[in-house]
Amino acid sequence: MRKTNFFSKFFKNISHLINSLLEKNLNKLNFKNLSYLFKNNKIILTFVAFFVIFISYLLLPTFYSQSDISKELKIELQKKFDVNFEFSAKIRYNFFPRPHFIITSSTIFDKKKEISKINKLTIFVSLDNLFSFKNINIKDLIFEDANFNLSKENHNFFIQLLSKNFKDGNLTIKNSNIFFKNSEHEVLFINKIKNMKYYYDPKELKNIFVSDNEIFNIPYSIKSYFNGKKSKIFSQIDLNLMKFKIENELTINDEKKIGKADFVLNKKKYGAGYEIKKKYFEFHIYDRKEQPSIRYKGKFNLKPFYANLEGDLEEINFVNLFGSNAIIADLLKTEIFNSKNIDFKLEINANYLHKNFQFQNINFRAKIQEGLIDTDNTKFKWKNFAEFEVLESLIFVKNGELILDGKLKININDSDEIYKFLLTPKNYRNKIKQIDLNFTYNFDQNIAELKHIKIDNIINKDVSKILNNLILKKNNLKNKIYFKNLLNEALKNYAG
Repeated sequence: MRKTNFFSKFFKNISHLINSLLEKNLNKLNFKNLSYLFKNNKIILTFVAFFVIFISYLLLPTFYSQSDISKELKIELQKKFDVNFEFSAKIRYNFFPRPHFIITSSTIFDKKKEISKINKLTIFVSLDNLFSFKNINIKDLIFEDANFNLSKENHNFFIQLLSKNFKDGNLTIKNSNIFFKNSEHEVLFINKIKNMKYYYDPKELKNIFVSDNEIFNIPYSIKSYFNGKKSKIFSQIDLNLMKFKIENELTINDEKKIGKADFVLNKKKYGAGYEIKKKYFEFHIYDRKEQPSIRYKGKFNLKPFYANLEGDLEEINFVNLFGSNAIIADLLKTEIFNSKNIDFKLEINANYLHKNFQFQNINFRAKIQEGLIDTDNTKFKWKNFAEFEVLESLIFVKNGELILDGKLKININDSDEIYKFLLTPKNYRNKIKQIDLNFTYNFDQNIAELKHIKIDNIINKDVSKILNNLILKKNNLKNKIYFKNLLNEALKNYAG
């Protein structure tokens, strides 16, 4: 042991000596001094000797047995991260640019359950104590091409890592995947890790976790850290593509986790509160400043997995939900919701349609079941004149564009008032009780195709031909004039 300490101190002194000599003389070097230095054989030989000894010291780990190296690395990793590693038989050692070991095909276990398989694990070690591998000090770790399997039992694996000691080294994860699975071990979704890093910030005196990721083909970044008592975790999530930012605070205890969040969506600020228990995740969303009456609430049940979201609004804006730049539209286009593992229901009640108060009592419903997405049983009214209901609908993606296909049932409560609103000539005002039609609507192009139009159970081909191709415009006034003219033309053909 004394010999080990002696050699360790000896090589440290050599390193300090070389550094001090370089610092003192490097700036003084010129052509004459340099030529003198090369002519002086003693200096060159001394430098070469030091260099050879130093390289020999760095090469010492190559003489250790693979089993000893594997055993000591596992012990140190278990102490550092409180998880168990299993390595492949072959471990490679390199000393450039720093002493490190490279292990292909390693596995992480937590409570005897496999969490991750790592194709390439790089372990950087301290320059000290290379004489005695039992005193090895692990510095930095790099995981590359790793697959992590998380479920209800170990979902907080990455949060637990944040509480470990990173004062003497960082943990980096590159080009890896996180597979989130349900209780039946079916994959719910995949999070791609582009670059993840755990490190200690000496200025803020805390561990920090930063990561660039991709989920559902949507890139996002996250930054997290604990408070001083480690009773709360703070996170900042940024989805630049969708102009969506979240600042989150989560209080942690054994029974449940309570959180609150502030987020910005398209420059609008919202707030949220939520609660996480073993079997469910429950939340509510509110707009603090602009429209405090807006409320959303929802619940995700984890076993079995299903979710529902409910909201009560003064008015609803379908452009924000399904427009070409809307978050939901982007998510639907990724076709991630076409998984048979997802069971989701959405119900939003609103008094009015945005910028069109003539459409009232809107009950928007959507669900995702067995890989299919529909808006069946969505209902709304046009004043007291008519009631609308969507049936047998389906939302899908075609050529990169979002499409809604379905049937529309229209019950006419007061055809006379409708004729007055449309300024329809009196000789074309036939009594109408019900209209049924098939429709296809392209959200990206704002084009609606109406087919098989039945008026009181009778198909009129001329009416269908006129209303077959509707092109909706962004200007609301233009749409009103356009609709009136088109409907009056159809009513004239219906009246004969």
